[in-house]
Amino acid sequence: MANPAENVTKLKDAYHRWDQSKGKGTSMWTALFSEHVRLRSLAAGKPGLEFTVDCHSSDDVARYFAGLAKDWEMIHYKTEQFAVDGDRVVMVGRTAWRNRKTGRQFDTPKADLATFRDGRVVEFLEFYDTAMVLAAAQG
Repeated sequence: MANPAENVTKLKDAYHRWDQSKGKGTSMWTALFSEHVRLRSLAAGKPGLEFTVDCHSSDDVARYFAGLAKDWEMIHYKTEQFAVDGDRVVMVGRTAWRNRKTGRQFDTPKADLATFRDGRVVEFLEFYDTAMVLAAAQG
């Protein structure tokens, strides 16, 4: 098992860089995620959020981020706290985005559960207000 403090440090850095790039840079995530990462989103590919379908590889993750960038513009991504249980790290924060097609925006609480193995994220599950996000996507 890797040092839990190192896992939190890696995530804090990735979230900081993600917020600073306003969602335009993804190298921090591709460097942190395992080649065979499983990324799941609460929206799970619902109409209007098709890019959120489950990811099982680095190619899937690249598709996820391409879909996100195509449809959404980040306003902010703020972390508030981190909790650790062995190889699992939970981030609790807030994020806000604007839909590029509808112009509508949302600001939602956000929680992410990252599971590490050998210093890389092998599973990532994101939680947010899907109803609010879908409403922004559908105008």
